[in-house]
Amino acid sequence: MQETRLDTARVRAARRVIDPIFLDTPLYRCEALEPGLGCTVSIKLETANPVRSFKARGTEVVASLLAAGDARAVVCASAGNLGQALAWSGRRRGLDVTVVASRFAPAAKLDRIRALGARLELVDGDFDMARERAVAVARHDGIRLVEDSLDIETCEGAATIGLELVEGVPSFDAVLIALGGGALATGVGHVMKALAPGVEVICVQPLGAPAMTHSWRRRRVVTTDSTDTIADGVAGRSPIPAVLDDLLLVADDAVLVREESIIAGMRMLLHHAGLVVEPSAALGIAAILEDRGRFAGRHVVTIVCGSNVDVDAYHRWVGAASGP
Repeated sequence: MQETRLDTARVRAARRVIDPIFLDTPLYRCEALEPGLGCTVSIKLETANPVRSFKARGTEVVASLLAAGDARAVVCASAGNLGQALAWSGRRRGLDVTVVASRFAPAAKLDRIRALGARLELVDGDFDMARERAVAVARHDGIRLVEDSLDIETCEGAATIGLELVEGVPSFDAVLIALGGGALATGVGHVMKALAPGVEVICVQPLGAPAMTHSWRRRRVVTTDSTDTIADGVAGRSPIPAVLDDLLLVADDAVLVREESIIAGMRMLLHHAGLVVEPSAALGIAAILEDRGRFAGRHVVTIVCGSNVDVDAYHRWVGAASGP
């Protein structure tokens, strides 16, 4: 395969610095989902940890490197999950963490960032505006900026999920990966292409936040003026060129799904798997629902990437209608 920015040896090494509490997450076949989806479905559950998402795999790598050097302060922009993860990893290693987020981010995510001891700065805009502010803070204060997906540690930390998939499932045909900034998709995709090239890597994004998918399809960065999706964790407008370059090498497809399919996926995961998930974590199920014929008779792994959801919003979405 052509070279991405990632290195498989570094991915293996990342497992030695990530707190074991984030590793070897549950991976199991969920037969209860299969009648409604028409295919064999295995779940990789990345929510059963202290920050309830996969993001700490990357922040553990970042924080361990910073703690080994001279850096004692760090800033990031976050839709919520990265901020929690960096706050957790930084607190464990004595780092001063600042998180810049949209004041419109789910309150549950913002409250947890504060509870983990990070300084939280809010902006009157979306994630991309938060990213611009984080860059300014890093420059003004002379501290390390952590950029999710651009910083290779965030991708290689996420890539450890791919190692666990290859080691844990005897054989599967496709992996469905939520696509936002790209750390999860490029990380897991890199490992699949290196160690299990027969597995189809399918990235999934909401129709209301399609920038990275449009960029993948056109093979150049495509930005959007706005986003309109309940899947806040993947709602970026401005793809990072280096991340797109990696994605072009490892993704076999990138698909867009409707909001009603995301909600139906959340409902199925609750009713048939007993899982409360945020919208981004239901993107894989949504993709199957929208194209059952494509997956019929195949064994599909979907990565359930986070469960940091506003409870009131969750009840509005999942309780809005009867579903599968």
